[in-house]
Amino acid sequence: MKTSITFSIKSPIQGWTLNPSLSLAKSNFPLMSLRELGLRMKNMRKLNCSETNCLQDTHLFEIGNSFPLLEDLNISFPQYNSRFDPIGSLDLQRFSGIVTDEGIIHLSMKLKSLLKIDLSGNHFITDKSLQFLSDNCLLLREIFIRECDFITQNGIGSVMRRCINLNYISVDGIGIPSIELYFQESFVFAKTLCEVNLSQSFISDELLSSIADACLPLKKLTICNCFDFTFVGVSYLLYKYQFLEYLDLEGANFLTDESMIDLCEFLRKLTFINLSLCSKLTSSTFFMLVSNCSSLKDIKMERTNLGVEEFLVDFGVNPCVMSLNLARNESLSDECIKKIAFCCPHLQELKISHCPTITEEGIIEVLRNCGEIRHLEMNRCSGIKCLDIDFELPKLEVVQAEGPVLDDEALVMIATRCRGLMHLNLEGCLNVTTKGVDGVVQCCRRLREINLKWCDNVKVDIIPRMVFSRPSLRKIIPPCRFIPTDKQNKLFLRHGCLVCRG
Repeated sequence: MKTSITFSIKSPIQGWTLNPSLSLAKSNFPLMSLRELGLRMKNMRKLNCSETNCLQDTHLFEIGNSFPLLEDLNISFPQYNSRFDPIGSLDLQRFSGIVTDEGIIHLSMKLKSLLKIDLSGNHFITDKSLQFLSDNCLLLREIFIRECDFITQNGIGSVMRRCINLNYISVDGIGIPSIELYFQESFVFAKTLCEVNLSQSFISDELLSSIADACLPLKKLTICNCFDFTFVGVSYLLYKYQFLEYLDLEGANFLTDESMIDLCEFLRKLTFINLSLCSKLTSSTFFMLVSNCSSLKDIKMERTNLGVEEFLVDFGVNPCVMSLNLARNESLSDECIKKIAFCCPHLQELKISHCPTITEEGIIEVLRNCGEIRHLEMNRCSGIKCLDIDFELPKLEVVQAEGPVLDDEALVMIATRCRGLMHLNLEGCLNVTTKGVDGVVQCCRRLREINLKWCDNVKVDIIPRMVFSRPSLRKIIPPCRFIPTDKQNKLFLRHGCLVCRG
């Protein structure tokens, strides 16, 4: 549902900070509001209009005229109230306007201080927009060009050649039908490029070699869900960029435990790696990364073969690892998760949703060994039946346990041991009743959000009692049977709590 945002000239906007920013994301605002805002906030630095309803060139004209000092502008994925008839033609009567090259060109001539722009999802802009941005916004550092149907490889290559301060570029759909030489050779001109995102593209080993030979100050590389490249291209690139800190290889199905042994030699500086959907990788790769990459803080290995070990590796302790996303690994066992907890004693965030072979034994061992844990996701873990926790977890703030995971006994146990709990998601917990929820509300004095959707055994009359007895609550998603009246909503909001529709 779109939210209508309006601004009053009388509001004390002139008292804002030297570097004000504003988000109009997912909103529907009249042109007059921009004009009013521009009168009061000429020094606006950051404006987010992502997913704005009916964004069009006239809005961009006004943005350019009203906020000449803008440095960061997001106009991605505008929403239009248009439709196509059965034969595919556009219904112009319901199509009020779009963003075109004309609007972007106007912005480029007005926003001389622009450092960052997100053009993603604007389907009717062309290379001409990029040309004018490159020529007029000489300070431009970051540009996002995803799902822009008429932007070509030549246009993107031109940006890399002409924006001398460019340090981040994000594009997708490259390489259809093939990688063009002009684009491939453009990386050598981008001397300041630190971050590259080529997700969902048909890249090639030749392209990766060109990026490698460009000798960029590259720190982050994202080539998730890409096609037409091999281990040869990746290994050469990583050999050249052994100072890489962020690497996203999601969906690189050719990777094996054996190939990861070779790659690990080049990943010493990594702080983040994503190997999700690399289905041939097992526990061996995980423990190899933890042991060899001492700077790693964040590992994602969703939908791999984690839990299966094809060969044994020695594993050591890595105190730097803070976050693990190991969801949807059907072979991930208690034994494996216990080893992971031993290797990552300072773990703060663990996501193991949809891992059916993990039981309460594994979870309890993780919580016992990882005393710093703050965020635990175990949605739809069908092997977990209860949680007999006999130790305190003062730092645990977020628990997500959707599905038939917890019952009242386990819920009361969590409430008793995790008194600092702030966010609790129990969506679809059919074994939880009013008694269990009452226990959480009474024990968790910092509780801010709770989701009880599809908790059919929780009585709806508990909702007002929750709002009035726990002042810290800010958001409740009630069971589906509860639909608050306008009067109730106003009363709940006066107590600082938003009660949504279940």
